[in-house]
Order: sequence, then C-alpha cells, then structure tokens
Amino acid sequence: MTIPTLIFGGLIATLYGAIFHLIRGGSFGKLILYILLSWAGFFLGQYIGDRTNWEFITIGALNLGIATITSILFMIAGFWIFKGRPQPE
Repeated sequence: MTIPTLIFGGLIATLYGAIFHLIRGGSFGKLILYILLSWAGFFLGQYIGDRTNWEFITIGALNLGIATITSILFMIAGFWIFKGRPQPE
C-alpha cells in the first residue's frame, strides 16, 4: 500500500468511527474507542482483502468494501463488549 492509500484509508476509518459515535452517543473516551476500533477493523479488512484477492468496491489499491464491512463489525463488537455501566445516582 502506498502512503496516499494509507492516509485515505485512515481518513475513511476515522469518519466511520465518528459517524458511529454520532449515532450511538457517549463520552469522549467512547469516541476514541470507536475510532481505534474502526481503524483496526478497516486495515484488517484491507489486509484480508489483499491476501485473499477478494475485490469489492475498490478505489485504487484500497479495497473499500471489505474494509468497511470489517470496520463496522469491529465497532459493533466494541459497542457490545464495552457498553456503558449504569451511572450512579
């Protein structure tokens, strides 16, 4: 992967994390969590797509389709695992 592809992928993954946080809500810590999970899922999906030669919605060297799917799955799993505890009254 080239540097511009990494930067573009990072921007897209950050956007996914921010949109997920906008939909689900939460604190600043949750925003950081969703962005990190989105990056991890996005680039893992990109890696899997490259290694298995699966192509689904590609933009240049970026396999946007599979990367998007894994990014969303990571954020949903993170939301489910780290869902907030009840706040003390």
